[in-house]
Amino acid sequence: MRILLVGAAGAIGSAVEAALGQKHEIIRAGRSSGDVRIDITDEASISRVFEQTLSLDAVVAAAGELHFGPLMDMTSAQLAFSINSKLLGQVNLARLAAKYIADGGSVTLVSGIIGEQPVAGGASAALVNAAIEGFVLGASVDMPRGIRINAVSAGIVAETKDKYAPLFDGFEPVSARRVAVAYTRSVEGGQTGQVYRVF
Repeated sequence: MRILLVGAAGAIGSAVEAALGQKHEIIRAGRSSGDVRIDITDEASISRVFEQTLSLDAVVAAAGELHFGPLMDMTSAQLAFSINSKLLGQVNLARLAAKYIADGGSVTLVSGIIGEQPVAGGASAALVNAAIEGFVLGASVDMPRGIRINAVSAGIVAETKDKYAPLFDGFEPVSARRVAVAYTRSVEGGQTGQVYRVF
């Protein structure tokens, strides 16, 4: 398969590339690195990548930024940042992928543990992660040409724990390699509308 991996440079993306790259051709995509440049907050950028990267069988997302901070201090701009990056960015990625990838292909998005196990300062992250999972469920019955769509919900990833440590006291980290196993299941399996939880 030819797989577009968005967010390939991150901890999860790198592990997904290592896992899927053993059997498949990976096209690495990122905002500032990779084989192709993509900004998932820009619909034109997403479209351009699909128009230029032909014959794709799967699209995998390991990208999207979130705002963390106290609810009562959060501004509309900070909320919009989370929604536009991780939520709308992935929704548009999936929506446009469905026009370009092969019949019977797949789309895999990323949500996260905060969608069901919230932390202080994580209200916008909880909203976005839960919404991604709702979108995957709803979109699974509407995807054309036998295309499947799933999400991977990861816990705090061991390789990035230091960056988020104060937010995740009491959470047991999971390895990026374990998260990549769930991505492999999504891409190579037959299910759709699923959320593969790794925590």
